[in-house]
Amino acid sequence: MSARTDMHRLQDLIRLHRQGEGSRVIARQLRMGRDTIRHYLRALQEAGLLEGAASELPDLGPLREALAGQLPARPVPQHVSSLEAWRELIEAMHARRAGPRAIFDRLRLEHPDFPGSLSAIKRLCARLARERGVGPDDVAIPVETEPGALAQVDFTYVGKLYDPEQGVLRKCWAFLMTLGYSRHMYCQLVFDQKVETWVRLHVEAFESFGGVPRVIVPDNLKAAVIRAAFAADDDPAIQRTYRELARHYGFQIDPAPPRSPEKKGKVESNAKYLKGNFFAPRELEDVVRARVDLALWVREIAGQRVHGTTGLRPLAVFEAEERAALIPLPASRYEIVLWRRVQLHRDCHVQIDGSFYSAPWRLVGTELWARCTKSSVVLFQGDERLWSHRRVPRGKRSTVEGHLPEGRRDLRHRSSEHWLERANAIGPETLLLVEEVFGSDDVLLKLRAVQAIVTHLAKHPKERAEAASARARYYGCRSYVAIKNILRQGLDLEPLEQESRRWSKGSRFARNPDDFQPRNQETLYGNTR
Repeated sequence: MSARTDMHRLQDLIRLHRQGEGSRVIARQLRMGRDTIRHYLRALQEAGLLEGAASELPDLGPLREALAGQLPARPVPQHVSSLEAWRELIEAMHARRAGPRAIFDRLRLEHPDFPGSLSAIKRLCARLARERGVGPDDVAIPVETEPGALAQVDFTYVGKLYDPEQGVLRKCWAFLMTLGYSRHMYCQLVFDQKVETWVRLHVEAFESFGGVPRVIVPDNLKAAVIRAAFAADDDPAIQRTYRELARHYGFQIDPAPPRSPEKKGKVESNAKYLKGNFFAPRELEDVVRARVDLALWVREIAGQRVHGTTGLRPLAVFEAEERAALIPLPASRYEIVLWRRVQLHRDCHVQIDGSFYSAPWRLVGTELWARCTKSSVVLFQGDERLWSHRRVPRGKRSTVEGHLPEGRRDLRHRSSEHWLERANAIGPETLLLVEEVFGSDDVLLKLRAVQAIVTHLAKHPKERAEAASARARYYGCRSYVAIKNILRQGLDLEPLEQESRRWSKGSRFARNPDDFQPRNQETLYGNTR
């Protein structure tokens, strides 16, 4: 007797035969072949079950036992699997929850003589699963949530839409936040999954609900979770920006386990519903129109439908029970804060959004944290706050003089006006000296010489700097080395000779006859060696 034989159909066969119906009628009503009907009728006749009243049919148990002897079960054809020699290895990989494709790829990569096909591995894996049976981990445990207790969030890809800001078709994702109790959801279309987008959509969802769920269950995307938890005693690393958002609104974060979409099945179900009910019947091209239609659909269709699990309308349950159970919104709207890991480059600046912000030069090459808002950038080394900068336009620098090495920080100023101001701050003699140095060559910019002179003079008291500048001007010294030697040898402390300036108002190189008198060179310029 075939394992596929339905005893109920055999009862109908007996009933129709006892009513006097022919094999053609029986074949049409029972959808059986006439040869099959004759085969069964012969076996029933030999078992003594064919005759009798049409209203008194044999029970299923005795009918099966009687026919077992008359129609022995046909043995299932035996096929030797091509994977029999590899069964033990495949069983070990299947026990580790490897899929057929992964098993097939490993075997053909590591064993060139592997003769099996992907279909054969699929059949063997199915047979192993049947033999193993259902385990505790295969059972889905429904989780009941209280009003306002939980929301699940995720992105789902919905195709390409036209972005009017960039004028091109772009990949588009739908952000969904589904409340666990009412199944009411917030949905928005975006073109990226950046941290700032992720945070902004949370703020918009909370404002749409008029409150905040106590627990948020995100997927393990980088905008929320830096490092996922793969074991029960392992804690996930939450993105700093997401942590700050949670502190502001007072919710807790409970990331779903990796590769476990069933652990956030409410938002996954809404994602499938969104793509099948909203996007499938529509030919949407422009994201602006799609966002308008989506907001109407969430309110009038998704919110008013009878949910398949709860049997209630999500929007009605939300308004009646869940809205009041949410955490109230804070008094002030959240200012989006982004935490970024940056590196301090050789110029003592970090780069953020095309702008540059300084940090202490001894940290060059170190990774820092930057807390960024629309108006400020605050730099941290670990938990230590280094400096707070105001935002500057793209391509500009925010530089703190104290962050640059002493003695080199002034070299970044390349305008002559800056160095004239620095010289004037020291005194009038220094200003005149710098003006003479700048004017000593009508082609070559003497910026480096001025930088060296002013920087060195600024290290000394103003009285000595002014005296050294006066002495250098008196003797026509315009080099950094000569001024440095005047100060090093203390010549600025000696009085200048009371005599007229030795430079002629005529030719630049003309000299008075008195200039040819022998003089002590060290008295004039100092020891320049």
